Amino acid sequence: MATSRLLRSTAAVFAATALLISGCSAQNSATDTSTPPDRTNGAKDENTAPDSSVPALQPLPAAIPADLRPYYDQKLSWRDCGVSGFECATMKAPLDYAAPSASTDLKLAVARKKATGPGSSLGSLMVNPGGPGGSAIDYLQQYAPQPAAVRARYDMVAMDPRGVARSEPVECLSNQQMDSYTQTDQTPDTPAEVNKLTTAYRDFAQGCESHSGKLLPHVSTVEAARDMDVLRGVLGDKKLTYVGASYGTFLGATYAGLYPSRSGRLVLDGAMNPALNSRTTSLDQTAGFNTAFTSFAADCVKKSDCPLGTKSADDAGRQLSALFKKLDAHPAATGESRPLTESLATTGVIAAMYDQKAWPVLREYLAQAEKGNGRGLLTLSDSYYERSPDGAYANQMYANPAVNCLDLPPAFTTADQVRAALPSFRKASPVFGDNFAWAALNCAYWPVKATGSVHRIEAKGADPIIVVGTTRDPATPYTWAKGLAAQLSSATLLTYVGDGHTAYGRGSQCIDTAINTYLLEGTTPPKNTRCT
Repeated sequence: MATSRLLRSTAAVFAATALLISGCSAQNSATDTSTPPDRTNGAKDENTAPDSSVPALQPLPAAIPADLRPYYDQKLSWRDCGVSGFECATMKAPLDYAAPSASTDLKLAVARKKATGPGSSLGSLMVNPGGPGGSAIDYLQQYAPQPAAVRARYDMVAMDPRGVARSEPVECLSNQQMDSYTQTDQTPDTPAEVNKLTTAYRDFAQGCESHSGKLLPHVSTVEAARDMDVLRGVLGDKKLTYVGASYGTFLGATYAGLYPSRSGRLVLDGAMNPALNSRTTSLDQTAGFNTAFTSFAADCVKKSDCPLGTKSADDAGRQLSALFKKLDAHPAATGESRPLTESLATTGVIAAMYDQKAWPVLREYLAQAEKGNGRGLLTLSDSYYERSPDGAYANQMYANPAVNCLDLPPAFTTADQVRAALPSFRKASPVFGDNFAWAALNCAYWPVKATGSVHRIEAKGADPIIVVGTTRDPATPYTWAKGLAAQLSSATLLTYVGDGHTAYGRGSQCIDTAINTYLLEGTTPPKNTRCT
């Protein structure tokens, strides 16, 4: 079952598979000042305007409190990471910022690659790939898109956020239990199937509480942003320079809201809108994935070998729904003990929506599934869940709800509420609507009450910030970027007219040049810049 609001960079989605981005050319790039339709398929324009009834996130005092000073004054002991050119260290942070105590300190993993030169140093550039739950260190070491000119001037830095990967990871289920959980039917047709789904959510939440109960109340985005400020201070940077993708935009914007006077050059790529509640977020994301699928389907039906027919994108959607229904009744063989269920197949298709370079692979795997071979779609699903070939899961799927369920109250609290909302989700996406609606129920059973709430982020006094939005982004719909840019007092919106999730480092020379110039010179692109 795909976790609702899993927001991470394209590279992070496909970290577990090597079958993508082969034999595919990048799009040409140019500035486009026209205004073609955004094709957000249901996402509402009113979400882009700041809502004065939503409270603004208030900044923390500029002065560092005395009880936090030891954290800012700590010295990191750097060591070789075992990855060429990278150094690693461990940073201490308080479990609870309201009551810091050395006896409960967290140990957060940090990595860096020092500036290569030539040119004078610009300090540190911190990156985060999103999730929540994505490993920033893995992203930095394997996928961070910063070019040589940026790496020459900055020490590239990453910290796995609290509860993630190497930083006190949240744990919930055994690998075998997680296999069962991912196969649970997430489009229940009967009361018995609804009960099985809600039981799975309860068991998952209880597993997290059993294994990570002390940590769960302290993995919020606000706390992670405060950890980032500690690291900024420890590294000796007066201001934070940061590139955040997907959920990483929420983390970066939260930092700017809490510490506007210490916010430097921030790039927020594939932006979230913090002023939206969980239900609206889930509904918008449902429409976003429908937009992405429609784009894939329109491309697919032009090809003679399209496994979803050659009539129209709408007909392709009906063909995919029929395949899902067939797999619901009769899962496909995969050559291993896990058959391809409807839930796993849906997750595999969703994974391929993050990057149009995956479309040829998806066509091939859908054709295989139509013939009863589910191995390919299972591979895509495993990449999404970060399941390794030996059956071990990374902690992404545990950290993700731990953060999301703490940041906002649940979208739904009962199965009846989901049933009542199904028509709106089906309207947003006839193919994925049911799946996303039921996925939004997962936080209803979370053992820790949400500490966050919807809010605007203004960050008054912050340096200029770039917010990047992609018009057909599935996971973070374009309207969210417009909404965040409208809230931030110093933001410039940079638009990528195209497909896929996030834009920086994915082939658009226009996007990359604008961001690199900003990082190196502090100059933002002209207002209303649109790139292809």
